[in-house]
Amino acid sequence: MKKILVVDDEEKIRSIIRKYGEFEGYEITEACDGMDAIEKVKENSDYDVIIMDVMMPELDGFSACSEIKKIKDIPVIMLSARGEEYDRIHGFEAGVDDYVVKPFSPKELMMRVNVVTSRSRAEETTAEIFRHEGLEINFTARTVSIDGKRVDMSPKEYELLFYLVRNKNIALERERLITEVWGYDYYGDDRTLDTHIKLLRNSLGEYRKLLITLRGVGYRFEA
Repeated sequence: MKKILVVDDEEKIRSIIRKYGEFEGYEITEACDGMDAIEKVKENSDYDVIIMDVMMPELDGFSACSEIKKIKDIPVIMLSARGEEYDRIHGFEAGVDDYVVKPFSPKELMMRVNVVTSRSRAEETTAEIFRHEGLEINFTARTVSIDGKRVDMSPKEYELLFYLVRNKNIALERERLITEVWGYDYYGDDRTLDTHIKLLRNSLGEYRKLLITLRGVGYRFEA
């Protein structure tokens, strides 16, 4: 069942969205303000879409959206009583996926929710993605995320990791790794491989344990 987090300080609005969302087959969770929304995402980031009001006490929707995107890139549909171009641009800059002006039609809102979730599913289907617990490697987009947070790596770290993961659970000799990642014409010091493995382990954090050293042989990505 797909999950929606509804964030609005007006209980009536949350109730209406809950009614229509549950009718469409979604599981609804409510948050009364931006801070509450952030805490709920920290507790459980398994939401398919977030519907969030802009004007709320404690923390406004734009700021809450920016903070949530740091935790996980969950699609956000913003609700606002103001439909000026500036507000829309500000919302899209904050990472908003769609923008709905109040008062809104609940049926139209659910149609927009369906479009956003369908688009997300399509992107996941067409993208080549490897997942292991909180580690996500998107080969298509050339991105690596840990617990929803993007990890920045050098181009060679990406290439080395991608090759290791594509050949997971296989013992890869040092010479093979150097040849495949650096090229047949590479004449540099083979300690370059060890340096990049060290950098890669630092980038992977707790998932460094997946990168196994095979003494006298090379390395293996085990998952």
